[in-house]
Amino acid sequence: MTFRVLAVAAGVVLLAGCSAPAPGTTTVTVLAAASLTDALDDAAAGFMTSHPDVEVVISYGGSSALAEQIVSGAPADVFFAANESTMQTVVNAGLAVDPEVLLENTLELVVPAGNPGNVRSLADLADPALVVALCDPSVPCGSAAAELLDIVGVTASVDTYEDDVRAALTRVALGEVDAALVYRTDVIAGGDAVEGIEIPEASRVVNRYPIALLAGAPDPGAAQEFIAYLRSADGRGVFSRAGFVAP
Repeated sequence: MTFRVLAVAAGVVLLAGCSAPAPGTTTVTVLAAASLTDALDDAAAGFMTSHPDVEVVISYGGSSALAEQIVSGAPADVFFAANESTMQTVVNAGLAVDPEVLLENTLELVVPAGNPGNVRSLADLADPALVVALCDPSVPCGSAAAELLDIVGVTASVDTYEDDVRAALTRVALGEVDAALVYRTDVIAGGDAVEGIEIPEASRVVNRYPIALLAGAPDPGAAQEFIAYLRSADGRGVFSRAGFVAP
């Protein structure tokens, strides 16, 4: 798979389909974790093929930033977060309806193709001679990385903290850093531009991805249909191929 450099900062809207809704269509607006980018785009395309009267518009970013946008009044129909604590922020504000964990993901070391820094394990992240990127601790991939590093007793020598996991992956793919901690699904999405190094302890830190209909959704029926599609065999197949696992 060829790596695509994606703009995934919070608030950057990616249209999964046409550039503008056709007359008579319903728009479902989704705010989703950056790590879902490729798989959710594919799932949305499949949904729109079978629901030609619905246009799905997806904005990707760090889950915590998206949650803050929702609490601050950003209009959206669906929130798909990368961990449960971020979703809980929206639930506590009375803005999420019955969240359900749909997917799970774990962390993996990622290095540029050819592994020029000769990174072999998490212990190498403590080497100040290497250029290391982690997600900011305020976002799910960053908090998971901090927990994992604490478990293995490694204090990473971090050169840059990124706003979301795709920003960290992009740094690696461009050869700007020697290593980063991202989700295994991001390593798959990185294709030939990167290499993944599995971490035995990663199974002890699992990110669970909840999805929820947001209160005040303009068309809750269409939004619920989209969520139901993601739960279906077709939707789950898309996520499975991207490396996500069912809870």
